[in-house]
Amino acid sequence: MSRVVSFCLSFLLGILLLTGSSLAGEIINGAGASFPYPVYSAWAYAYYGATGIRINYQSCGSGCGIRQISNRLVDFGASDKPLTPSELKKKNLLQFPTVIGGVVPIVNIPGIKKGQLVLDGNIIALIYLGKIRYWDDPRIKALNPGISLPHEEIVAIHRSDGSGTTAIFTHYLHGASKVWGKNLVGKAINWPVDEAGRGIGAKGNEGVANYVRRTPYSIGYVEFAYAMKNNLAYTRLKNPAGNVVEPSMSAFAAAAASADLNPKKHFYVWMVNAPGKNAWPISGATFILLAKERTKSNKKVVKFFDWAYKNGDDIARRLYYVPLPASVKAKIRAYWKKYGIY
Repeated sequence: MSRVVSFCLSFLLGILLLTGSSLAGEIINGAGASFPYPVYSAWAYAYYGATGIRINYQSCGSGCGIRQISNRLVDFGASDKPLTPSELKKKNLLQFPTVIGGVVPIVNIPGIKKGQLVLDGNIIALIYLGKIRYWDDPRIKALNPGISLPHEEIVAIHRSDGSGTTAIFTHYLHGASKVWGKNLVGKAINWPVDEAGRGIGAKGNEGVANYVRRTPYSIGYVEFAYAMKNNLAYTRLKNPAGNVVEPSMSAFAAAAASADLNPKKHFYVWMVNAPGKNAWPISGATFILLAKERTKSNKKVVKFFDWAYKNGDDIARRLYYVPLPASVKAKIRAYWKKYGIY
């Protein structure tokens, strides 16, 4: 009898192992933006627990994500820089947003705490142009009366890789400052502050956060989740309405309120320098890119993000991202249906 029981247990264990290995073998591969990496990782962990399907997401920057999906090397790409309808047509891609977040300036100035320093787009532009060199520059002091700022040279940290975070940041600077030219807008640019010898390039949001943390008197820019996770001193900003605002989910949502997320344009939109009085001026959505012809693969990707839309809002909020409104999710599902992937 014991042999029979032993055989049955072995048989059942074998079935479970085979089933488990089969599920473990089902992997969806994605690559791209580091901006949404914290929330995609958390969603992937929860999705694996619910379904046994693995999401393998490589945080390599938006430029990398666009290249990998354009070359059909992954099941989905991710970018914080939305592609225009003409770019999508040329590459035969589809595009939809997932969450909304904010890019925040971060500083490492001894004695300066989170939200204590106030900056505006023109001052940040002049810093990254190499034209404001010291923290006690009169233009910075004018925005920060009562704060003792050191006569120390500013070290400007920026992304070294093709980055959607950089695209959002440079679009913001172009709109907020007359001195920031169009030639300095995009995923990767030639940073003037490097030519002045006061700039440092770092890979990913993770790299910028680490460099700022280790480098006294530095400034950088990262997605808000990275500032919070690394306990970095973010700044407040003066927005287009003339109000000084602090980065928060409500401020990101205020910026998104005026955005036209239109499925006819494949949801192409920028949210920087939004007009709301409480809007954070460096807000943006992050996007998923799919190869239009890969219907079978796309259905698996869509199933994951549909699950995240239904089950992942609380996870997103805990990580300082703004979930998409129900009305936008409905538009995205209609978009998926239009292309036969939902």
